[in-house]
Amino acid sequence: MDQPNIVFVFCDDLGWGDVSCLNPESKIQTPHIDALAEAGVNFTDAHAGSAVCTPSRYTLMTGRYCWRTRLRHGVNGGYSPALLSPERLTVAGMLRECGYRTACVGKWHIGMDWQLKEGVGAECPQQLSGKAERELDGLIDFSKPVRNGPVDVGFDYYYGISASLDMSPYVFIENDQAVEIPCEVVPRGTAERRAREGIGAKGWRHEDVLPTLKRKSIEFIQEQAEDGTPFFLYVPLAGPHTPVVPNPEFIGKSDCGIYGDFVMEIDHTVGEIVQSLKDAGAWENTLFVFSSDNGPETITNPYREKYDHSSAWKFRGIKRDNWEGGHRVPFIVSWPGRAPAGTKCKRFVELADFMATTAEIVDYDLPDTAAEDSHSLLALLMGDFEAPAREFALHHSCNGQWAVRKGAWKLLLHAGSGGNRYDCPENDDPVQLYNLETDPFETTNVYRDHPEIVVELKMLCLKCIRNGRSTPGPAQANDEAGEWKQLQALLALE
Repeated sequence: MDQPNIVFVFCDDLGWGDVSCLNPESKIQTPHIDALAEAGVNFTDAHAGSAVCTPSRYTLMTGRYCWRTRLRHGVNGGYSPALLSPERLTVAGMLRECGYRTACVGKWHIGMDWQLKEGVGAECPQQLSGKAERELDGLIDFSKPVRNGPVDVGFDYYYGISASLDMSPYVFIENDQAVEIPCEVVPRGTAERRAREGIGAKGWRHEDVLPTLKRKSIEFIQEQAEDGTPFFLYVPLAGPHTPVVPNPEFIGKSDCGIYGDFVMEIDHTVGEIVQSLKDAGAWENTLFVFSSDNGPETITNPYREKYDHSSAWKFRGIKRDNWEGGHRVPFIVSWPGRAPAGTKCKRFVELADFMATTAEIVDYDLPDTAAEDSHSLLALLMGDFEAPAREFALHHSCNGQWAVRKGAWKLLLHAGSGGNRYDCPENDDPVQLYNLETDPFETTNVYRDHPEIVVELKMLCLKCIRNGRSTPGPAQANDEAGEWKQLQALLALE
């Protein structure tokens, strides 16, 4: 198979219901994303590796569940140490071995090792653990290179921000160096524009981030198209995560407030990147993927009443939750001449599958120590929707709780959502079992009616954890065994 260019645009907190080709009732129009679906395959039962962003990004890049690392709940901050080491094979590292030019333009959020000022210490990772971000602002030597960031784990080029758009430091990083020395305090925002107070580059404006990422992505595409080398461009956008900051030309464009306007600016960004590929003559040989890292943020809850718009569509839950709204995401793949245009695939897939899929495309033999939770989707991408694919998966909530999906059955191995707090009857149930074929919106807990399914899925979860992988192959070790509170809780259900 010829080596295609690969572009992956990864949104931050974009809900399944925010995409108009998925949600006919959406008050936000996304014509450029819809055009991708018309040109390719729209996966309607696709899931991120977690209900929050850091673990989803780690899983996408490695094909391995993030809860196998030291990060077993929550997310990184702007100064958090690197989760990825150069020894861990990533999609980018694999493709670089295959002759690709690789670039990441956007929000990293998998951690990188900042260096400290003289007299504070030599390196950042463990010394800064537990300190507040505002305190960390004064400890970092921004003139020194960061270590174990994108350019150390497979990317030839990086331009972006260390973590979420609402996390200090507010400064762009190019390759392994801050573009400027942060020198100004960026104030805390309010409501939808909320952001943490922190240090930032002179004149920093959150509104400038999305246009800058678009420009840098297009520049990379133009350079590579002229060179003729196959390329992998990973574009983890920083929106519509808070702060919600649409630029003036997009304000008022949607019927869904400034959040909807921001989504429309993101849609426009997708369209501009696609157009740049076409203008450069690269589109016909490009595998283009569009998705999101998890479900929508809590700021969208009031939009249901105010604008009659549900960012999670009819699915239960939102970001942080193990219910469907927390991790079911848009996943659209366009590949001219290969992926059948205008088709929908209802098969259950995960973004963890990107690595094994890419490996099959470039004919790369993955070692046993890589992509432990990744299944190839290539046959599905090519239109064989009956082909063998993933049979089961483990979902992971913000609080570090597990849910197991196999076929129509989904077992939440905990009470409540696993993330946000809700007042609901399931808070008193030790586990929750739903049949997604008959009850896709998880309204009726049937665990008492199917004890055999509960046992089967619980044992499947335990096997997956203990084997260090969910794919066939030799068992692997999870990182930093230690005390695993979630596993202890699961064992208590035996």
